[in-house]
Amino acid sequence: MLTHPTLAALLLGLSVAGAPATAPLVHARAPAGTPAATSAVPPSAAPQKAATKKPAAKPAPAAVRRNKEDVDPLAEAPSFSAEAVGWQLIEDAKTGARLGVPEKLTPHVGASRSGTRWASTQGQIQIETFRLAEAALPALFDEEKKTGHRQISSSNLKPDSFVLLGVQGLKYFLVRAEARGGEVRGVTVLYDQATEGTMSRVALAVANAFVGFPDPNAVPPAGLRRRVEYGSAIVVSGDGNLVAPARIVDQCEAITVPPYGHADRVAEDKTNGLALIRLYGARNLVPAPFAETNMDAGELTLVGVPDPLAQGGDAATAVAAHLSAQGVEPAPKLGFSGAAAADTRGRLAGMVDLRPAVMAGSGAGVSQAGTMVPVETIRAFLQAQHVAPAVAASAPINQSVLRVICVRK
Repeated sequence: MLTHPTLAALLLGLSVAGAPATAPLVHARAPAGTPAATSAVPPSAAPQKAATKKPAAKPAPAAVRRNKEDVDPLAEAPSFSAEAVGWQLIEDAKTGARLGVPEKLTPHVGASRSGTRWASTQGQIQIETFRLAEAALPALFDEEKKTGHRQISSSNLKPDSFVLLGVQGLKYFLVRAEARGGEVRGVTVLYDQATEGTMSRVALAVANAFVGFPDPNAVPPAGLRRRVEYGSAIVVSGDGNLVAPARIVDQCEAITVPPYGHADRVAEDKTNGLALIRLYGARNLVPAPFAETNMDAGELTLVGVPDPLAQGGDAATAVAAHLSAQGVEPAPKLGFSGAAAADTRGRLAGMVDLRPAVMAGSGAGVSQAGTMVPVETIRAFLQAQHVAPAVAASAPINQSVLRVICVRK
């Protein structure tokens, strides 16, 4: 992956124009039996003096004006705050590809012709995956360059992938595709010029994070929202109430807590990333004993259930960690999102979570930082839900941590 030096000129804050929604993205190669189409370009939101005169496109930055054939623009994407844009690595069920999506910028999700589309409220930003069977990569590369009267700033064709970047009407675009056998999977990012301050960086990050054919047997990268996701949950009452990270049990079609069975997500604290899940019919669970006050720093024991890729069985295990102003170190391993952080007396000092850090330019995803939701925050959340946490230790805290499994569509 490579970069264009002048892409630094694209970096500044997001200023989203209130333009009307755009038409869906359409790829140059349509499914078999369907004629190829071109992308529609929205009219300007500003009033025009003459109805027949189209608004002039904003002059493209130097990186777009300069045509660079066989130059891959993805070698180094600039840094940005992953949390600010809602960056999330996901598995796309429609195409089987893996990609990063800025969910706060593109909250609307729907199906496209051959994949999934994420869009901003008024369509200024669109991200669309596609999957084409029996497609020739070089032919698709040539077709994508011609579609929608595109002006190409950078393009790079390799034996198994290609990247295109440039201007399409009043928008910037970026396309990345990968091929295996006779199948091509890809992603297109299209965004208004008014959003370039943030989206120039985010678009490159989307392309950098894209993996068309992920290895199903490989350990998934940190922060990936998987179709079947494993985490840990802390028992907070004997009658079936558990606390888990909100994002672990987000958008689940089904939630399971072995060996007890089905659970429901019944409440959420979006600010602090907490979720309350309930096992109906469960009795005699062992609630975690809560510490009296918050802990600012010191030695911890993390108790969680590792991901099945790391450990067979559902038993909780313990690892040593340290809490500092920078967070929990070392960062918890796979499956430990939701693990109990116990103090030296074996009481619950907080819940461990993994939060996105700053997006690194040359990486294919987002780094994860180990953080701790303090015990007083958990206590306040439970009190708001009329759940009384335990106050005295009755059993080792490892008996109060269970595996939680989220199955998404």
